Amino acid sequence: MQSRVARLDRFISVQTGINRKHVRLMLARGRVLVDGVQAKDIQQPIGEFSRVLLDGQVLQANTPRYVMLHKPVGVVSATRDDEHRTVIDLLQADYRHGLHIAGRLDLNSSGLLLLTNDGRWSRGLSAPDSGVSKRYRVTLANPIDEEYIQAFADGIYFDYEGICTRPAGLRILGERLAEVTLTEGRYHQIKRMFGRFRNPVLELHRCAIGNLTLDADLLPGQSRELTAWEVACIGASIGD
Repeated sequence: MQSRVARLDRFISVQTGINRKHVRLMLARGRVLVDGVQAKDIQQPIGEFSRVLLDGQVLQANTPRYVMLHKPVGVVSATRDDEHRTVIDLLQADYRHGLHIAGRLDLNSSGLLLLTNDGRWSRGLSAPDSGVSKRYRVTLANPIDEEYIQAFADGIYFDYEGICTRPAGLRILGERLAEVTLTEGRYHQIKRMFGRFRNPVLELHRCAIGNLTLDADLLPGQSRELTAWEVACIGASIGD
């Protein structure tokens, strides 16, 4: 998802139909405010959350939104799908507009999913080099032992891509239950890592992204807005 940024003269022209060559005169006359400040430069960048007024009339006043959702198994991480119910379908109709997904979960995985209308924020969370950790609870078909811990810490080589995974944390919670922490998100990564031990993953549940943990009382399919503090904290971890 790309953030929308345009020059002020182009933005006003698109919004009003006014020829761009007339915008400079409008600025000279103090007719345009951007985020409450009189605009003076036709090249001023206008982002998706810049508040723009022309002669007191609002041309743009978008508000950034950040949503925590408890994704159930069987729901696809997409904005639309012809076969399955999507995570967007779980939201109220009047609440869906403009939202996209910041980091997907597989159809048969559950847990913490973030949605937003802020493209810059979502790209920061999803970027391969962001370093934002993701924590998962994994139920396996066969018993696990200490050998797994060292293998995950060393990184596991994927023949198809010709790469080795970054060091990952693994904590044994039970005979067939583990907690895995990743700082990257390759295709079916956790299933493929356990696949090296020929140990199928039965259940995969994301518990946390960075320092943001899925609410214990948020039932599958339910969602809530992140607080300003939560947005700021997770944003700090991606250099926002």
